[in-house]
Formats: sequence, C-alpha cells, structure tokens
Amino acid sequence: MVDTGFSSFDTMVDKANHVLKEIEHAYGWPKDRRKQSYTALRAVLHPLRDRLTVEEGAQFAAQLPTLLRGIYYEGWKPSATPLKMSKEEFFTRVREEFPYAVEGDTEQLARTVLKALQQHVSGGEWDDLKANLPASLAAILP
Repeated sequence: MVDTGFSSFDTMVDKANHVLKEIEHAYGWPKDRRKQSYTALRAVLHPLRDRLTVEEGAQFAAQLPTLLRGIYYEGWKPSATPLKMSKEEFFTRVREEFPYAVEGDTEQLARTVLKALQQHVSGGEWDDLKANLPASLAAILP
C-alpha cells in the first residue's frame, strides 16, 4: 500500500496498482516491469475508447478507478469517435502502442488487460460495453 498522506489518493494509487499487478501476474512479469504493464493497459484502453460512442465511452470510464480513468481519457478526441475499426485494426492499434515483446499474441494481451479491468466495472456496464461493440470485438471481452 502506498502512503501519500491522503487516504483518498492512497486508495486511487492502490486500485491502479492492483490492475497493473494483475496484468503482470498473468504474464509472470516482475514489478520492475511496471512500465510494461502500464503500456499494455494504455494500449488496450485507447483503441477501446475510440471505438465506443461518446456516451458509452463515458459510461464505461465512469466505473474505472480514478487514475485509470485519467489514462483512458488521455488524448481523447470525442468528435472523432466512434472510430470504426475491425478486430484486426483494433489489434494493430494495440500492437502499435505496445512496443514490447510479449508471450502469446496481441489478442492474448488485449484479453489479459480486459480481464483485469472487468473486476472494476459492474456486470451491467460490462454487458453494455459488449453490446456496443461489433460482435468480433465483443468476442474478446471476458
């Protein structure tokens, strides 16, 4: 647990670290690869955000832990969404934003990140997320 001296900040950092640790655990990465787990999270969040409508994207983001919400919104251009993309185009974006070698393929990386995020989103919102994605992309969500 981190100690910033302000309990609300401590909670935010702990929740963000929990998600990063889940990604690291899935790949067996040590904590010193935290930048890699952060990059994986960001690489999946951004194309997901860009594929959703503004309304659905905002509803999804509202349920993310506060620090993850900041990562999600970083660089967002609401007027350019939703950006139509196929499953292959989605994975291409993830791969472009994740420059590290990873065991398995890009789809496995995306699934790992999404599984870590799912624990922080209500079942109803997760179902809405799936319903607002094309079937090929919805199929990668746990």
